[in-house]
Amino acid sequence: MIAKKAKFRLLDALLITLCAGVVIYLGYRIQVRLKYSWNWQVIPRYLLRMDAQNRRLVANYLLLGLFTTIKLSIWSTILAMIIGVVMGIFRTSKRLFFRMIGSAYVELVRNLPALVLVFIFYFFVSDQIMPLLGIDSFIRARTGSSRQVLEFLFAPTSLFTQFISGIVTIAVFEGAFITEIVRAGIESVERGQREAAYALGLSWADQMRYVILPQATRRVLPPLANQFVSTVKDSSIVSAISIQELTFEGVQLSTSTQLIFEVWITVTAMYLLLTLSLSIAVHRLEKRLQRSD
Repeated sequence: MIAKKAKFRLLDALLITLCAGVVIYLGYRIQVRLKYSWNWQVIPRYLLRMDAQNRRLVANYLLLGLFTTIKLSIWSTILAMIIGVVMGIFRTSKRLFFRMIGSAYVELVRNLPALVLVFIFYFFVSDQIMPLLGIDSFIRARTGSSRQVLEFLFAPTSLFTQFISGIVTIAVFEGAFITEIVRAGIESVERGQREAAYALGLSWADQMRYVILPQATRRVLPPLANQFVSTVKDSSIVSAISIQELTFEGVQLSTSTQLIFEVWITVTAMYLLLTLSLSIAVHRLEKRLQRSD
């Protein structure tokens, strides 16, 4: 079916005018009623600063927080996808044991607040798992280029434990929702496809690899895109354990400088830049998949 081109109507103009009026009114309330003194010219210095040693511009607080948010979101998304695919397959397995594992995971995680999971994983992973695996001592022993690579990909060594805890927390939380998306995608594949694959003598693994998952992937891409965007937004909860991501830096700056509106409007714009870019990328990928069909 060919999509109809959207037309600009009178109602659209009225809604745009209404939204603009609301923005102007809020600006008036802030400027006149609250007697707030805007100071936008200092915001750039919190994005970039001049490095006196190297004589060049380097990232400052807000950009560093943005980079940490990006790294946190990327690693959390990768781990959440692994968890979600595995548990989604478990949820559709013929074996009761696997289905029980998948169901217990989804029901437990989806019914717990994300902030509670942050503290549980932070204190458990930090106090028990990390020392047991010797990760802390391994990270602190790194020097030179290996340490720089780890800090570039993850976080400074002093915050490595918190960063890993944040990744695990977000991945486990988002993985529960991805599990249900994957389960729905697998179950949406027609039964005749499974029967045809079985009649061809394909094993269960080959059925999933060549028949079920390729078809399910196209169907779950739009909801997965929403979940990826949600992962970026939910990364802000790890500011509770002092991970210096974008929200944490926004809190610190707004408290120390009293530039409440300037800082949080800038933080909002940076989050929108991330989420909208991700939405556009996934939309283009979806169109490409439709053309290949």
